[in-house]
Amino acid sequence: MSVPLTFLVASPHLRGGIFEGAVILLLEHDAKGAMGLIVNSPMSQSVSELLPDMPGQLRPAWRGGPIDRTLGWCLYRTPLNLEGEVRLSADLLVTSSLDVLRAVMESGQDYMLILGYAGWDTGQLTEEARVGMWIWVEQETPDLIWTVPAEARWAEALAQLGVTPGTIMPGGAQA
Repeated sequence: MSVPLTFLVASPHLRGGIFEGAVILLLEHDAKGAMGLIVNSPMSQSVSELLPDMPGQLRPAWRGGPIDRTLGWCLYRTPLNLEGEVRLSADLLVTSSLDVLRAVMESGQDYMLILGYAGWDTGQLTEEARVGMWIWVEQETPDLIWTVPAEARWAEALAQLGVTPGTIMPGGAQA
């Protein structure tokens, strides 16, 4: 049995800044904090423009979050059995290794090069979710990343929960 992927979907009431309309693939969430990658914010630069020693990579690079935009992450589908690969699901892997990124590019498979990440300190994400900033969407597959166009991922993630943006009230769930 596989562990579902968790996406954080920005509340429609989260306005302004990098997180408005964001869909974040959550990579880690524990007692120390959380981190994830925005997966619906393509940049205007291509991979080859950012990495000139990798010609012919015309797909866009992606903005992964406001923290350490010099750190690159690669999401891809098919394992290459190299050191530095982390399997997130049956058909989604992540690496921050430049060697693995090069091998992924050479393999010809689909991938996303993502720069930077989103991060939260201890308890911060839980509190932001409690006050209604984030909606948690769990998926068994990474189809949201690979089959839904970037500009439609936010609305599609909400639709998969059976809600439309206008039906979400401001504020969070209070007990």
